Amino acid sequence: MKILNKSKIKKKFKNSVIAIGNFDGLHLGHQRVIDQARKKAKKNKTSFGLISFEPIPSMFFNKNLKNHRINILKQKKEQLKKLNLDFLKIIKFSKKFSNTSAEKFIEKIIFNSFNAKYVFVSKNFRFGKKRLGNLKTLKNNEKKFNYKTIITAPLKRNGRVISSTLIRHKISSGKITEANLLLKRNWSVEGKVIKGKQRGRKIGFPTCNISMKNYVTPKLGVYAVIAKFGDLKRKGIANIGYRPTFNGQNLLLEVNIFGIKKNLYNKVIEISFLKFLRAEKKFKGIEELKKQIKIDIIKAINV
Repeated sequence: MKILNKSKIKKKFKNSVIAIGNFDGLHLGHQRVIDQARKKAKKNKTSFGLISFEPIPSMFFNKNLKNHRINILKQKKEQLKKLNLDFLKIIKFSKKFSNTSAEKFIEKIIFNSFNAKYVFVSKNFRFGKKRLGNLKTLKNNEKKFNYKTIITAPLKRNGRVISSTLIRHKISSGKITEANLLLKRNWSVEGKVIKGKQRGRKIGFPTCNISMKNYVTPKLGVYAVIAKFGDLKRKGIANIGYRPTFNGQNLLLEVNIFGIKKNLYNKVIEISFLKFLRAEKKFKGIEELKKQIKIDIIKAINV
């Protein structure tokens, strides 16, 4: 998969099949769209790629919208590499770009940049200044710019459309195993280990502290997880919350990685969530907390 950073697109990526959208989470619905578009490209003996936006437009327009993302850009790129795309174009979503009219978007991106022959979008796709562009806009411009719009049907599970919004809800309500099924992988967060107050180490359960940044916030509590750093993978338990036993004030992800005692400060680690074990609670004291952590560890080992 070639990541296209330059404005001028190489000839081999012209006359292509493209899919356009945010693709936050790259869930089963997204994966089906990509699979359909890839097959269309193969049938027409042309290249296939994806056009996405950074930051996510909804976060650009609403600066107060925090803890929203299912995956960060780095993860999105890594996940897309596994889906056999020919190219990926990430468009920087800026104030200038947000003022591009829907018609100009079609002319500049779909036609001038890629001369795309097939454009895959979802039925609720909106684009252009003030989100005035829609499916009708795309359809009305097909002849002028020589492409065909393909509207992808939503994928359903148990009568509900699989969407990024649904998965965010699953994660925030602690239904992590359900979210993982809809993602077809374990939901994970990635971040640099930051220095905390070392309370975990003092009570015999050292933890790696990671800021959640813009990730969607899972239900506060304890989870069975897998930690990955470098070539190493280890099971562990993670607590996401405010540490009420210690009167904590800031939201923090703390991970106790089984069998690892070395210092991981400033190392980038990936934490994959396997199962929600229990809600966060305030304990009467340190001994009660330690007793519960031992129970949590046994449960996490058996997940």
